[in-house]
Amino acid sequence: MTAPLAQISNPLVEPDPVAHLWNALHDVEDPEFPMSIVDMGLVVDLQKRGGDVAIKMTFTAMGCPCMDMIMEDTETRLRQEPDVDSVQIEVVWSPVWTKARLTERGQEIMLLNGVSL
Repeated sequence: MTAPLAQISNPLVEPDPVAHLWNALHDVEDPEFPMSIVDMGLVVDLQKRGGDVAIKMTFTAMGCPCMDMIMEDTETRLRQEPDVDSVQIEVVWSPVWTKARLTERGQEIMLLNGVSL
């Protein structure tokens, strides 16, 4: 009989400081499609320094009528996290949004809703 292997933790590897923020952003729904802004591929970058969060977002079109609503919902949701003091959202148009930005789950949701990819 062999002894079970001991788990070794590496004290040099720090947990992802924004993983919980990505999870929180899954709560922010795109108003036009039944999926999160993460699955829609709208979040380009997410960083955190202390209590300050900086997020870069893109949209499916420059004239998207839901931009303000999505940004307000994003800020509101992130500010619910206890370690977030401020949220700065920057709208970027590079990279351009294409269907390639959809997550696998986002692609499945689109297909289930009759949108061909």
